[in-house]
Amino acid sequence: MSKVEKTEKNIVEFEFSVSGDAFKAGIEKAYKKNVGQISIPGFRKGKAPRQIIEKYYGSEVFYEDAVNIVLPDAYDKAIEEQKIEAVSQPEIDVKSISKEDGVVFTAKVTVKPEFELGEYKGVETKKVIHRTTEKEINAEIEKVRERNARLVSVEDRAAELNDTVTIDFEGFCDGVAFDGGKGENFDLKLGSGQFIPGFEDQLVGKNIGEDVEVNVTFPKEYHSEDLKGKDAMFKVKINAIKTQELPELDDEFAKDISEFDTFEEYKADVTKRLKEQNKEKAKKELEDKILEIICNNTEIDIPEAMFETAVENQIRDFAMQLSYQGISIEQYAQYTGQTLDSMKEQLRPGAEKQVKTSLVLEKIAKVEGIEVSDKEIDAELEKMAEQSKMKVEDVKKYVSIENIRDSKKVEKTVDFLVKNASLK
Repeated sequence: MSKVEKTEKNIVEFEFSVSGDAFKAGIEKAYKKNVGQISIPGFRKGKAPRQIIEKYYGSEVFYEDAVNIVLPDAYDKAIEEQKIEAVSQPEIDVKSISKEDGVVFTAKVTVKPEFELGEYKGVETKKVIHRTTEKEINAEIEKVRERNARLVSVEDRAAELNDTVTIDFEGFCDGVAFDGGKGENFDLKLGSGQFIPGFEDQLVGKNIGEDVEVNVTFPKEYHSEDLKGKDAMFKVKINAIKTQELPELDDEFAKDISEFDTFEEYKADVTKRLKEQNKEKAKKELEDKILEIICNNTEIDIPEAMFETAVENQIRDFAMQLSYQGISIEQYAQYTGQTLDSMKEQLRPGAEKQVKTSLVLEKIAKVEGIEVSDKEIDAELEKMAEQSKMKVEDVKKYVSIENIRDSKKVEKTVDFLVKNASLK
């Protein structure tokens, strides 16, 4: 392999090769891959020997496929040997090629930037504390209480905010019914914001059996092109009104929704969990503040390819999450009035911050000699096994040890920075 040359900022060029024997093996694989599709006079289709095919179509007939077969491993080996940290797809050309001498490639690729760390020890910042208040504890219990409320029919009064009304409805634009604007026996909680702004408010004060004309305007960013910004009228009939009946906050409530026998025990557990969450929240905020200061202290000329990759990875992960719900990312973009490009633009600032933080942490870990031992990896695997109620051997089948090592190294590096910070 030739010397790696830096041709411009964050871009390197180098040569690497595949031996004659390795290239011949690649040609043989290319022949086996393609022979079934090749017809030669005098031979049944797919039965012609390689030498005959090469004589008929030319000696280089399998070169292109052979190159595609040998190239990936050769490139990976080359960048590993030279410790090239590529952050983009390479531009690769064939410099020379023959069966006897093999293939010589030239490659041009974007690499991680070189930079000097700014000040990262003794960073001054304020401690972060999130106290757990009685108000917060009661609000958490109230959420659980509301989730366990039951709906009770109301017949002696009009609908109020937070009631659930069962309605029939049909929507019209310019006097014409539109697709998707009709429903029967639909349960709608007034004040939930589930329908178009203004719709729910106009049902407050109405009674069972009452026919109501609801006039609204569709938002300008509405997902349907035909309805964006248009005025509409809905004919609505109220079939039923229901209100929430909240359970009493007593021992029976605690027994129903938890493993505790008394309400006091349940409340104590809620308090403990909230304190742990607030402690973790404060820890994360402090870490973020310290990392932000350190990143601001460090100048890095980051290649565009790294930002693009970070954004693409986030889009891919989000698309996978949507697919579990049976929605494509294109459908999501349409529903929310966005395009893939506009979504990427929104993700860009976060990606820039993520890439810079990652580079800074990686450099600090290297300078400070922060490593993750096999013993620490084993402890992490045991922790994951306990959480998932699986055996360690089974956990290993579903996780990447290198990803665990990288994640643990980041964790140790952040801990190092917090311990070395000057906290007021």
